[in-house]
Amino acid sequence: MQYLVTGGAGFIGSHLAERLLGEGHHVTILDDLSTGRFENIAGVVDHDQMRFIKDSVLRSDLVDGLVRECHRVFHLASAVGVRLIMERPVETIESIVQGTAVVLQACARYHKRVLLTSTSEVYGKSANVPFREDGDRLEGPTTKHRWAYAAAKALDEFLALAHWKESRLPTVVVRLFNTVGPRQSGRYGMVLPNFVAAALRGDDLLVHGDGRQSRCFCHVGDVIVALDRLMECPTARGQVVNVGSDHEINILDLARRVVDRAGSASRIRLVPYELAYGEGFEDMNRRVPSIEKVEALTGWRPETSLDRIIDDMIADQRQHGLP
Repeated sequence: MQYLVTGGAGFIGSHLAERLLGEGHHVTILDDLSTGRFENIAGVVDHDQMRFIKDSVLRSDLVDGLVRECHRVFHLASAVGVRLIMERPVETIESIVQGTAVVLQACARYHKRVLLTSTSEVYGKSANVPFREDGDRLEGPTTKHRWAYAAAKALDEFLALAHWKESRLPTVVVRLFNTVGPRQSGRYGMVLPNFVAAALRGDDLLVHGDGRQSRCFCHVGDVIVALDRLMECPTARGQVVNVGSDHEINILDLARRVVDRAGSASRIRLVPYELAYGEGFEDMNRRVPSIEKVEALTGWRPETSLDRIIDDMIADQRQHGLP
């Protein structure tokens, strides 16, 4: 098979590309390296079945040609993290919405199967936990930039599903929940790599708010298995599917777990949200997925424990340096 992976030099995309190459497929990676890193694909860039193109998904002529010659498209290219949307809102909103429109238009033209990665952020402030794919979403006002990322990704979903409705474009939307693991950078505020880096340096681990907000962390190695299966699942087409762990932990306990696993003497310090993100920042208290749908469609469940995830990230940062 010929695969196109947009954003393939990113954290998740690079692991996915490796898996596809390991299965014997040909892979083209399109990435402008705005948030991805060449180091992520250094181990496979010389593979005889891999091609890397440093360019943008906004280049419609380029994307059209790449989609025409492939069999499947994984569209992962996107702005990464809430911190980035807070710092560069115009650039990130435009790249998310316009980039997805370009990719979907090309896929529709040639009727190519496409998987679009979305985010748990689209559930917004909903208190209806665990989050189910058909549940209502609750977002904050447009005056708070924190919700721009959720709105942009939700528009991506609407567009993908519109293509499915109008032309039966074989597309599946995957809402990812806190995917973590080796190669993940803390550059855009990702909590676990930042905790691991601080613990290994002996610095304070900075926990926002009171630390009682909870999240579920899923190993990237598990996530790419789910993506691969959903791409090939006929009954997933035209569907929105959660992918993540349903094991919940609050952020304060996560910080303690990282300090313990790293054998660190670091302290844990609470930091008000307004100091980290600016005045008026809003966060979700809980972010827990229902994963019944992905299990019913593909038989997938995450297999990697939180301790194993933390250990893998500690080993990766010790080997390759801190992000």
